[in-house]
Amino acid sequence: MTDRVLIVDFGSQVTQLIARRVRESGVYCEIHPFNRVTGASLRDFAPRAVILSGGPASVVDIGTPRAADEVFALGVPVLGICYGQQTMCAQLGGTVEPGDHREFGRAWVEVADECALFHGVWSKGGREQVWMSHGDRVTALPPGFRVVATSEGAPFAAIADDARRFYGVQFHPEVVHTPHGAQLLRNFTHGVAGCSGDWTMAAFRAQEIAKVRAQVGGGRVICGLSGGVDSSVVAALLHEAIGDQLTCVFVDTGLMRLGEADQVVSVFRDRFNINLVHRDASELFLAKLEGVTDPERKRKIIGATFIDVFEEEARKVGGADFLAQGTLYPDVIESVSFIGGPSVTIKSHHNVGGLPERMNMKLVEPLRELFKDEVRALGRELGLPDDMVGRHPFPGPGLAIRIPGQEITRDKLEILRKADAVYLEEIRAAGLYDAIWQAFAVLLPVRTVGVMGDSRSYDYACALRAVTSTDGMTADFYPFDMAFLGRVANRIINEVKGINRVTFDVTSKPPGTIEWE
Repeated sequence: MTDRVLIVDFGSQVTQLIARRVRESGVYCEIHPFNRVTGASLRDFAPRAVILSGGPASVVDIGTPRAADEVFALGVPVLGICYGQQTMCAQLGGTVEPGDHREFGRAWVEVADECALFHGVWSKGGREQVWMSHGDRVTALPPGFRVVATSEGAPFAAIADDARRFYGVQFHPEVVHTPHGAQLLRNFTHGVAGCSGDWTMAAFRAQEIAKVRAQVGGGRVICGLSGGVDSSVVAALLHEAIGDQLTCVFVDTGLMRLGEADQVVSVFRDRFNINLVHRDASELFLAKLEGVTDPERKRKIIGATFIDVFEEEARKVGGADFLAQGTLYPDVIESVSFIGGPSVTIKSHHNVGGLPERMNMKLVEPLRELFKDEVRALGRELGLPDDMVGRHPFPGPGLAIRIPGQEITRDKLEILRKADAVYLEEIRAAGLYDAIWQAFAVLLPVRTVGVMGDSRSYDYACALRAVTSTDGMTADFYPFDMAFLGRVANRIINEVKGINRVTFDVTSKPPGTIEWE
């Protein structure tokens, strides 16, 4: 069986980053909330190592989270990060106190001694940059531990119990602001825990195909195909697993980018030979959106209409036992958050409302263990075209929310599609597409005066948006040079009838959002 690492979550905002770093080194891991980790669950999961995450609570307060005592009795390596280090020390006989000197942001640690975590990365006597975010600090070590690094605000910035293979760091190795953090984590998973690093997309593909076949048996599966990365990868994986037992339903809302509907049909019906129902419902969606300008109403109408159309087509197919969804691991993590928050709403083109219950179908969710970048890697492994797998994120409501403050009409959609296509074509030609998280054009609710030829024009203005990001939670605008923007603007104005002015959006997130509506 593939080596597995368990990450015990104490509520840190960056716990997912720990998982991403561990998986990037070829080791499979899962995040479990601290209050769901028990002796029985630990035995079932059988981890090669355990990582205790950071968290917002204070170990010195009564009733704050603790690791299950069985974690320290498993006989496997344990790494405590920030709050994880503090609770480990408190539980094993050390002392944690509120700090007089807090550390938030970039800090420097002095490497006091050699340590398995530091092998080949940090040397005794060195001074290394890390990222801190803590108020409390360890003030007395449990028996068996020694200090291996210190900082101004944390005399026990890194500690080690070599015999038990327990380690603790006050800083956050999982964030990019700790330059060697990924290597430190790799030293723990590979060097200390002895993980082989053999978890690959090829291995996952084979494993998940076997799981799907076991779950589905001779049953039939229906999959809502949006053309986005997640549903496309689900469809390709399921088709490889169960062949003609899968039927995909592609609802064309009329709100997609230029050529996307044709590409979906071409790839899945013609190339993969998948049973595909293609329903062109664009007239229905436009009719439902007539006169609507409020963004929330747009979203609700589009979501509800999509579910209605999907259900109608699913009933025509008939006899499906399972519904496939593109649920990803971040959705799963948030839905079992230890703070008891409600499950997140998965995007509408994946989560088709209450259909599983109404139609008496069970769920098949083959991507629920993967992060987005892993889904892309799986898509390439399955042979999906790069321009589909590497596509920028696209909102469920489609182009409807890129025509802000206006009624959605066929004419406006055509104008926006053409402008967007020119913009993305130029980005690709410049070799910038993969350096940008998301790029798109927005048709503004503004008309401006212009001069085209010798005549006065009075046409729409459009805005160009391009952002860099790692997860979409925060973002900054992409710094195109002015020559590039000038070239794009010139092409749009000359080639797209209906636009006579182009602007560029330089708002970061926060305070703005990536999309305009």
